[in-house]
Amino acid sequence: MAIQGYDTFDATDLAGLVRTKQVHPSELVEEVITRIESINPRLNAVVHTMYEKARKAAAGPLPEGPFAGVPFLVKDLDGYLKDEPFTAGCRALVGFVPDHDAELIARYRRAGLNFVAKTSTPELGILGVTESALRGPTRSPWNPEHTPGGSSGGSAVCVAARVVPMAHGGDGGGSIRIPASACGLFGLKPTRARNPVGPDSGEGWNGFVQQHVLTRSVRDSAAMLDVTQGTESGAPYVAPPVARPFLQEVGVPPGRLRIAFSPRSLLGRDVHPDCVAAVQDAVKLCQELGHELVEDAPVFPRDELVRSYFIVVSASVAYFLKVIGEYRRRPLEPGDVEPATWALGQLGNILTAAEFQAAREAIHAAGRITAAFHSRYDVFLDATLAYPPSRVGELALKPLELAALTALRKLPLKPLFTKLIDELGANALERTPNTQLFNMTGQPAMSVPLYWNPAGLPIGVQFAARFGDEATLIRLASQLEQARPWKDRQPLVKSRG
Repeated sequence: MAIQGYDTFDATDLAGLVRTKQVHPSELVEEVITRIESINPRLNAVVHTMYEKARKAAAGPLPEGPFAGVPFLVKDLDGYLKDEPFTAGCRALVGFVPDHDAELIARYRRAGLNFVAKTSTPELGILGVTESALRGPTRSPWNPEHTPGGSSGGSAVCVAARVVPMAHGGDGGGSIRIPASACGLFGLKPTRARNPVGPDSGEGWNGFVQQHVLTRSVRDSAAMLDVTQGTESGAPYVAPPVARPFLQEVGVPPGRLRIAFSPRSLLGRDVHPDCVAAVQDAVKLCQELGHELVEDAPVFPRDELVRSYFIVVSASVAYFLKVIGEYRRRPLEPGDVEPATWALGQLGNILTAAEFQAAREAIHAAGRITAAFHSRYDVFLDATLAYPPSRVGELALKPLELAALTALRKLPLKPLFTKLIDELGANALERTPNTQLFNMTGQPAMSVPLYWNPAGLPIGVQFAARFGDEATLIRLASQLEQARPWKDRQPLVKSRG
């Protein structure tokens, strides 16, 4: 029997129902299983199920954590789940089963979350659309002809379609905020090192990657950050300490913030009118709430920063392919991974240490630039995406592009690099140009679902704050949520219990 009101509950609600014995965790597990089975044939968001383990966990003694008994979905990337397959959307990893939990997953367990399934991701989380060759395309519940974004696309679909109220994601270039925007969800990328990324990774993508959750409510995101944040033994970075629990920031007036905004693209060139309209709408709303809005944006050498971003990602991909080869006990070949993945890995292999260090210096310089910018402004506002969600397959490599990537392997670095950015960046980064800066600088940033275009697709807006200042973002998000509630917006395809 379906749980009455399930669609309206967030994870905090479900935890309260379990705690007060109004619902049993076993009922929640069955609800989620039924909902996964109802949407997955059409939306392809779940890639691995753990139904029997979830049923057993729900029947047994629960941990004492704040989310005891609440069903949860884990992205098939960004951390190992003990004794469960880990593929990262890559056929070369099929068959790999880690023997331990990542630290973040261990913290989820201690919080009492019950793992029911794993969700889809593009290969190695590289692209902003979830369309891996291994799994096939994942589709948006708002319109299945469109992408839910990536790389946490499967998690975003399941939250938007009311399978679960909260799911795991990771963000190395926008991979929480991009699908949050495309699926009408709240998505916060925390400050660098706020959440753990170890023990198997010291710093995902040179510190770009931060993990957290996609949610429908601000309070779930804040409460989960309280559960998971904190120093990780041996980590290369430490986030600034917090003044009080993030959940206590929910509902607290943010005061009169000085907010800079820009309708333009940070790392791209064009912005679709729907995304400009979303920014203008958010500006008006923030002004009505009493904030000071100033049109301004950080100024930095765009081309150099784009190049630096790709250098770091390429080096990281090259390293990861080497690790996969060691697992398979043979070097990988081009057919083991997708063409774009192989090309990035080849680029990473021919970079010099000096070129990599130059990229790091450019990225650190951007951090100084944005820190100076935030000495004048509390928050920066722009569109999360530069275009509405693309159609499924629209950003896939075309035959000529595939041929170009094959030919690029024989070229020297500079032509290879230029052509790679032309081929990949013009397609993908041009549409998702506004999120990567804050991965490079380590600042917290969030996508907030305030606007839907005439076609009924969500268009998120992004807010970024000073390094370490999630508190301001949570207060502002809570204020926006109260002023413009989004929880009752219903997608076209919704799961049924």
